[in-house]
Amino acid sequence: MNAWLLKDFGLDNLVLGDTATSQPEAGELLIKVGAVSLNFRDKAIVDGIYEPHLVPKPLIPVSDAAGTIVAVGEGVTRFKVSERVNSHLYSRWLDGEPGPDEPDHCFGMPLPGGLAEYMIIHEESAVRVPDNMSDEEAATLPIAALTAWYSVVDYGQIQPGQTVLVQGTGGVSIFAVQLATALGAKVIVTSSSDANLEAVKSSAP
Repeated sequence: MNAWLLKDFGLDNLVLGDTATSQPEAGELLIKVGAVSLNFRDKAIVDGIYEPHLVPKPLIPVSDAAGTIVAVGEGVTRFKVSERVNSHLYSRWLDGEPGPDEPDHCFGMPLPGGLAEYMIIHEESAVRVPDNMSDEEAATLPIAALTAWYSVVDYGQIQPGQTVLVQGTGGVSIFAVQLATALGAKVIVTSSSDANLEAVKSSAP
């Protein structure tokens, strides 16, 4: 398959090449990647400033992906071929407190990520893509949207009429604006870019 391979740190060392397509083992899904989204973590890994001692080379980077299942391993019951799914950064952390080795099972580093034609995801960590979302839309959900959800809903427990201050207009911030607005909160957004602030105001419900 074609894949973007990070052979050394720096964007110039991220090259398009050929690599073997993994076959799904027991409990695994092989997905044809439809879209990926980029997070700061992905850039930091490529630049060599995010735990560089843990980065295998070559590495297929990028943790957040959405795509269509094209093959399943033995014993898979949660999904079937032709369904669409999302990746999940911490591929083994499903509930409760994180284990001490969770970073060892992250997509995009050290596990192969989504910047390739195909990607392996275990059925337990895959999340079904809603039918009304494109792959491009769904690929933005795992890190940015989940971080915003945890901050606004799980931790913040925002209630209608409360005020939420959102710093900046990056991916997490935009999801925080959308979630807080949907929950009936008043949202204040700060940014050094007037154009970004106008874009936020024009897209608000």
